[in-house]
Amino acid sequence: MKQFDLVCCVVNRGGGTHILGLAKRHGVHGGTICVGRGTAHRSKLLDFLEMTDVRREIVLMLTEHTSAREAMLFLAREMSFHKRNSGICFSVPVKDILGIRNLTHVDLEHQEAQNEAMYNAIFTIVEKGLAENVVDAAVSAGARGGTIINARGSGIHEIDTVFSMPIEPEREMVMILASRDLTDGIAQAIRTQLHIDEEGKGILFVLGVNEAHGLY
Repeated sequence: MKQFDLVCCVVNRGGGTHILGLAKRHGVHGGTICVGRGTAHRSKLLDFLEMTDVRREIVLMLTEHTSAREAMLFLAREMSFHKRNSGICFSVPVKDILGIRNLTHVDLEHQEAQNEAMYNAIFTIVEKGLAENVVDAAVSAGARGGTIINARGSGIHEIDTVFSMPIEPEREMVMILASRDLTDGIAQAIRTQLHIDEEGKGILFVLGVNEAHGLY
């Protein structure tokens, strides 16, 4: 049975379309580009100069496991992910796929068995304006930084009304790649400092990474 991965690449603004063009050469049929900002390599001086936020594009692509690996190796070489600040690329196993022709029948047991890579992807969704707090908490526990993606919430506890009209508040999603030995500590730091366990404070989840390029 076929196995599938979600390939995620984070590159500088304007690089997403180029990533998709390169990936199509290796069996990836398309993808989705999201806009965010990166916060890696933070320092007090850069914080003072307001130079820590770098505009990013996040490219999400679904493809077969074999194509994902080939595409990632090709992208890592073509985009020079071995150089600092050139971007990162990683893949995570997909449990099931609906709505895309020929991308069905995922062998989940095989996917889970092979997911023993060195990294995890930590995703945290919080109210707008708190993403930097998430990054600070993660950095205090050993993370190198993260990528912040704008979003909006639609949970039952998060909808306010203005003139009797429901308004969904804006959210921020923070994506952090971390080594397996640091993951628990980073997640716990975010959980404690952002009060994630309290109702409506946010959501945190961790995905195992198959393979990653561009991490230092």
